[in-house]
Amino acid sequence: MNNFQDSVFNIYHYISEESLQLIFKVALIIVITLPFLYILRGWAKRFFTKKYAPHYGMLAGKLVFYSGLIIMLVTVMGELGISLAPLLGAAGIVGIAIGFASQTSVSNIISGLFLIAEQPFKVDDIITINNTTGIVMSIDILSVKLRTFDNQFVRIPNEMIIKTEVTNVTRFPIRRFNGVVSVAYKENIGRVRELLMEVAEKNKFSLSEPEPLIIFDAFGQSSIDLRFLVWAPREDFIQLKNSIQEEVKAKFDEEGIEIPFPHVSLYAGSASEALPIKMVNKSDELADNENKESSN
Repeated sequence: MNNFQDSVFNIYHYISEESLQLIFKVALIIVITLPFLYILRGWAKRFFTKKYAPHYGMLAGKLVFYSGLIIMLVTVMGELGISLAPLLGAAGIVGIAIGFASQTSVSNIISGLFLIAEQPFKVDDIITINNTTGIVMSIDILSVKLRTFDNQFVRIPNEMIIKTEVTNVTRFPIRRFNGVVSVAYKENIGRVRELLMEVAEKNKFSLSEPEPLIIFDAFGQSSIDLRFLVWAPREDFIQLKNSIQEEVKAKFDEEGIEIPFPHVSLYAGSASEALPIKMVNKSDELADNENKESSN
């Protein structure tokens, strides 16, 4: 019985001692290397993020991790006695074939290198590309990932970004709110300017330097249009945009300044004499129609 159990559970009956040692050695390499690579990736990411920018940290972390992974695989293959020469030859042939078939990917990689060198934006910036505006999540070799303000994930190939106009909304520390304020023709423009400046001075998000600016924009069809330009720190821009327009409306209501709605005035060829319009009561109109019918 004991001889039977020994023969069944003795692992050396199924695998040689040399093979078992080799498996143990390969497993030991993987178990030691992988945690080390994760630690090294985290260190590289933190170091380059602190010293340069977040996207440099991301790239450095990936470069360190995947380079280490390749070295580990080559080491494991060497331990297993797998020759790299045939694999490298096959990889070269396959690489040429893939290169011809993936010119777009190569173009994206080259464009990604240009983006990294030029730095038109960085991670956490808000950018607009075509009609898409969002926060930059990552700048990778092939693409840039954005998160839009309605929480959608957008991947944009680097080649497209190089060929397209890119607006970096948060590049500079301050932003300008460009408002349009319309008032009735009867209003005193000087008084309107004073009120707008008062609103800007009291708004807690607006900056005094650069100072707010009011520009006479145009004689509109129904109003006089003024451009109301106010600066704010970029992190307070949305609060400024929301608050200052409500404050302008409240101030105009308080001071009796009319904000006109679109309307059309008809004149009979003279700027001073309006086209006469007669208001007709509906019952009188019906009576007139009945009289006309009876007379006929």
